[in-house]
Amino acid sequence: MTQIFPDRFPKPLAALLLSIALASCVRETNIPVASVAPPPSVPLPVRAPPPAPPRPVSAPAALAANVAMLVRDFDGRVGVAVRSIDQGWTVDSNGDQRLPQQSVSKLWVAMTVLDLRDAGRLRLDDAVTVRREDLTLFHQPIAALVKGQDGYQTTVGELLQRALTMSDNTANDRLLRFVGGPSAVRDFLQRKGLDNIRFGPGERLLQAQTAGLTWKSDFALGNAFTRARAKLPTLDRIAAFERYISDPPDGAAPVAIANALARLKRGDLLSKVSSDYLIGTMESSRTGKQRMRGAVPPGWSFGHKTGTGQDLGGRTAGYNDVGLLIAPDGKSYAIAVMIGDTPKSIPARQALMQAVVASVVANHG
Repeated sequence: MTQIFPDRFPKPLAALLLSIALASCVRETNIPVASVAPPPSVPLPVRAPPPAPPRPVSAPAALAANVAMLVRDFDGRVGVAVRSIDQGWTVDSNGDQRLPQQSVSKLWVAMTVLDLRDAGRLRLDDAVTVRREDLTLFHQPIAALVKGQDGYQTTVGELLQRALTMSDNTANDRLLRFVGGPSAVRDFLQRKGLDNIRFGPGERLLQAQTAGLTWKSDFALGNAFTRARAKLPTLDRIAAFERYISDPPDGAAPVAIANALARLKRGDLLSKVSSDYLIGTMESSRTGKQRMRGAVPPGWSFGHKTGTGQDLGGRTAGYNDVGLLIAPDGKSYAIAVMIGDTPKSIPARQALMQAVVASVVANHG
């Protein structure tokens, strides 16, 4: 028999080790193993199908029909757009046609200012001086405050308020130069994806071109611009007028403006602070009380910007109102009514604008 342990171990210890080794040689198969039942079958979880996308909400048919009728029956180049900010639908008639903005374009200057404030590049209380060489033409109430060599000491915020609530041309053009000129506003429009909205060369150059004149600084004083315009041959004035309304350098489509206002209300263009500030300023506007505002019922809020162009032979190149209409339940609409060229009277133009608002209110729900 082969020794498991050599003789070098003492006999008692060798015996003990031998017994342990023999015990460990017992095959594990000799040990009874309890049978293990297979785990119960568990049904795989059934995943719920993804939720169906929300069904698009259709615009009120009565509103669409009424807007189409109002535009069709109006004598002149007209575009109207209404966008529901909450439900996403749009009603328009000639809504993609570029029409003269005139002072509606002050909105884009204001947005550029507030975008720079959001970026920390300016403050509304930054000081600005308005001097005689900054004066423009037509409506500029701030001109009465510009005296002597020192001019008028003001702020960015005051200029913005004057430009939007009083449609002050000099306040707007001074802001425009403060932020870097027309190229800065165009850059803002491009960065924010505000397509089909042009920004012109500024108030002085735009109005001079529309009249068929080349801008001179003397035009800002008294009635110099009006006198120079009156001296032009009639055919030259008509040609310049027609060039402007056919392809306005400040042209914008009503749908594009309504979409921009909707994005402003949603906070897509500016910070919440700046969005609220701009909308609040628009709501305090003092211009165009008988345009769209004339049909806003009690309990509704309305903030807007008007625009009015030059007259020639009973025609007006640009008579506009664009704004945000907010119902008592909080639902809101962006509306743009733009008259690019019309011989209709001012009361008739205002009636058109009020009819659009009245139709929105009647179909609200």
